[in-house]
Amino acid sequence: MPKLHLCFLIHSHQPAGNFEDVLERAYEHSYKPFLELLVRHPAVHMGLHYSGSLLEWIEKAHPEFFELLRSLVQRGQVELIGGGFYEPILISIPLGDRLEQIRRLSDYLEKHFGRRPEGAWLAERVWEPQLPSTLALAGVGYTLVDDVHFLAAGFEPSQIHGYYTAEDLGSAVKLIPGLQKLRYLVPFAGVEENIAFLRSFAAEHPGGLAAMGDDCEKFGVWPGTWKHCFVDGWLERFFTALEENADWLVTITPGDYLAANPPLGRADLPTASYSEMMEWALPTGTRQRFHQVQREFSGRPDVSSFLRGSCWRSFFSKYAEANLLHKKMLHVSGKIRQLAASTRRGLPLRRALDDATSHLLRGQCNDAYWHGVFGGLYAPHLRTTLWRDLIRAEKIADAAEQARSSYAELARLDFDSDGREDLYLITESFAVLFHPADGATVPLLDYRPSDVTLVNSLQRRPEAYHARLRDAASGGAKAVASIHDQLKVKEEGLERRLRYDQWPRHAFRLLLFPPWKTLADYESLMLDASGPFAAGAFDVASASAEKIEFLREGPLVAPTSPGINASSAPFLRAGKTFSFSRSENVGEIACDLSLSHSYPEPVRLRVGLEIILNLLAPTASDRYFESDGARHPLSFSGELASPVLRVVDEWQNVSAILDAPGASSFWIAPIETVSESEDGFERVYQGSQIMPVWSLELTPNTPWTARLSLRLSTAR
Repeated sequence: MPKLHLCFLIHSHQPAGNFEDVLERAYEHSYKPFLELLVRHPAVHMGLHYSGSLLEWIEKAHPEFFELLRSLVQRGQVELIGGGFYEPILISIPLGDRLEQIRRLSDYLEKHFGRRPEGAWLAERVWEPQLPSTLALAGVGYTLVDDVHFLAAGFEPSQIHGYYTAEDLGSAVKLIPGLQKLRYLVPFAGVEENIAFLRSFAAEHPGGLAAMGDDCEKFGVWPGTWKHCFVDGWLERFFTALEENADWLVTITPGDYLAANPPLGRADLPTASYSEMMEWALPTGTRQRFHQVQREFSGRPDVSSFLRGSCWRSFFSKYAEANLLHKKMLHVSGKIRQLAASTRRGLPLRRALDDATSHLLRGQCNDAYWHGVFGGLYAPHLRTTLWRDLIRAEKIADAAEQARSSYAELARLDFDSDGREDLYLITESFAVLFHPADGATVPLLDYRPSDVTLVNSLQRRPEAYHARLRDAASGGAKAVASIHDQLKVKEEGLERRLRYDQWPRHAFRLLLFPPWKTLADYESLMLDASGPFAAGAFDVASASAEKIEFLREGPLVAPTSPGINASSAPFLRAGKTFSFSRSENVGEIACDLSLSHSYPEPVRLRVGLEIILNLLAPTASDRYFESDGARHPLSFSGELASPVLRVVDEWQNVSAILDAPGASSFWIAPIETVSESEDGFERVYQGSQIMPVWSLELTPNTPWTARLSLRLSTAR
């Protein structure tokens, strides 16, 4: 009987900007022992993929690893697989960037290991039908997707025992289907159960191919797997079992199998990723209903193949913060392409383009653009790393384009592709984006001398897994075995910290609220501010690189205003005028407020102009609030009775001075999310909400004015 071919494609990656101790732990617990074990089992062949960002770290921190890997490549036991250098989701970046990402990793592998890769790993196995033309143009011969991709196209499970070809506009690429069943068995089921599955597969498909593509981190980094795989010896026993069954089973590298076997046919696959990713991409309410349907048909494999979630791009509609980061990346990429296409030439421009492009590509690393058990959108340090590289890339491109030391340029465009016009101001000191349709707020504020983005927070929103956290607290949780359904919590009482924001966490949001509301209401998100003035659309009265004026008129109605409707509420006119100034390493944004009404009676209210700042480390001694000579950590929650507040990040080298003349105090509260990661449920600091508060009695036809200035400079 012909032997079953077993093809493993093991993928290793760490996000750009991940902590050094995390990288070191992954190396010691997974990457190193996995390779050392492979050396001791020369009959076990496989494909290995390492992202370029991880290889760069290993090259610097553990050069001996390269010698070990090089020996495995030279003896033909391991085939190295290419892909995007910084592990981007290829379909989410422009074509030119896709080709450059793939070329850079191919060049790197050829330089260090002597062979140019034939195949490419798709980050998160995100596939769209137009990818074959991109991959073929980049010189990629094959890639691996999941069997669920094929099932979604109508393939029968009995057809998934070899590879297929996929074509787009006449360009073709070979597709290897990875088996979900095998991905779930390795390494979580016993060795005997794995061998039994492979033997059954071999009987059904003599001479066929059983493939699996999955993370190396599942061998040592995922919870409990270090002990399971290496201390208790699961992986050693598994490799030994593969060798002992060589009479009917042979492990093979992807390239060797493809070279020796013809395709089974053509495959036209729909947009897809692995099943968990498509579930994570669903809106929360839909995801909860999806779970119910999955449970209902759990015993119907003939039906379950038709159940699938959303596409990866849905993260941009599910999370506005991911969309903003993505559109910033596209905006910067466009600037670099435009600069490269200009008629200017010379070494300085070429160097600037190379430097800007490297930062751009690094800013395309996928992890912070999405959220699941493994996604990094909820990890501020991962978001910040991408923002920092995009700031650097844009700053370099703007400096080359402007060709002068001082400049200011205002653009009116739909920056975040939501169908509404935004205003984007760039200077040598800062970049700031205004959303007129969302209360004339600022979702993006970059301080360029230190390459720091300052808003960078997250709206606290319901997540499907919050229900599991509440169930666990009430004693209604059931035991689970999968990392995707875990109930591990890093601290007690997390369910009591579940609170949800009414609006996105943008800066300069105007909050008009009842005079009896307190700091406790502000912290607990029960301020009952007037929605139309907080998040409604403002008109752009005038706009230039020196000054932008926003206006809104309407009834002052709060959610809990008893007996007051729009027809009987005071008709308020609100103005927000932003002005800008700058000098060396200093940028200042001032917001002048004006309120007036013609209601017969005075209107008593409190006014706040909320600023959101995220400086990442809430308890670090080099990041703090400073008021009246006293320092407070960023985790501080309370009231500071001064109209001047300094917020400092010595590590990122930025200082922000908030000056609100006439304000009675600043109200401050941390923004903390409760999210899920591979280590369990955790509380994460996402910045601070900071609001100067004015109490006033607004008399008819008498405008009230106030100012809040935000002065940015270096901290050291």
